[in-house]
Amino acid sequence: MPLYQALILAIVQALTEFLPVSSTAHLVLFPWLAGWPEPGLAFDVALHAGTLLAVVLYFLRTWLELILCGLGFHYPASSPLEQVQQNRRMFWYLVAGTIPGGIVGLLFEHAIEEHLHSPIPIGLALIAVGLLMWLAESTARLNREINQTRLGDSLLIGVAQALALFPGVSRSGITIAAGLWRGLKRETAARFSFLLSTPIIAGAATKELPKLLRLHHAGELDLPLWTLAISIATSAVGGYLVIAFFLRYLQTRTLKIFIVYRILFGIVVLLLAFFQLGHAR
Repeated sequence: MPLYQALILAIVQALTEFLPVSSTAHLVLFPWLAGWPEPGLAFDVALHAGTLLAVVLYFLRTWLELILCGLGFHYPASSPLEQVQQNRRMFWYLVAGTIPGGIVGLLFEHAIEEHLHSPIPIGLALIAVGLLMWLAESTARLNREINQTRLGDSLLIGVAQALALFPGVSRSGITIAAGLWRGLKRETAARFSFLLSTPIIAGAATKELPKLLRLHHAGELDLPLWTLAISIATSAVGGYLVIAFFLRYLQTRTLKIFIVYRILFGIVVLLLAFFQLGHAR
């Protein structure tokens, strides 16, 4: 893969991992539309590592407080007991919410990658989740902050996150929609979504890392290490900026632009796929 292709795909990953438009869909469809070869395992691991670095760095202080409080420490020492207890509950809510995605990934990830990484199911998923986001926007109460989240919120959003393994669904799109249905404010739903995504993204990168190391030791790595390093850095910096932008954006704006984009993009993908099928015949 030429460096310019790697940079473009890293930017696509950074822009779409945290916006509710499905990074998987864009990373599958972009090379298909451009006529490029598939990026391969090494590049996929690099992009996951980049977005993992972005979300960890952005929420580093939050995660430090959640983990230490969740493990029974009073951190920071100056924090009131009520805040520490809230952080402790939030940590275990996030643990509980991660379980559905982990189970679905272990059981069905291979089948999903084998059968659903194609334009037609991706286009359908883009449209379907866009409509679900529109429904959530239309009916949500939007009156709860993150310190008002409960175990039921985490479990429902966690189940929604499990559905994001299907290409075109979008982890942030489906989990933010679930958060809105539970009455969370838009920015609160997005913040909870990003926190919940951290263990799943970390698990995906960790799961593939041994395969990447085996390829490297066997001399079969399909990309130079410096290309992977540049891709990781680009994805990380871009992802960090997108998180900051999106959280500010949702403080005063709706998801409408992303809903319209998903539906139009899905329609275009389906039309192109059907055109190619008809042309092939």
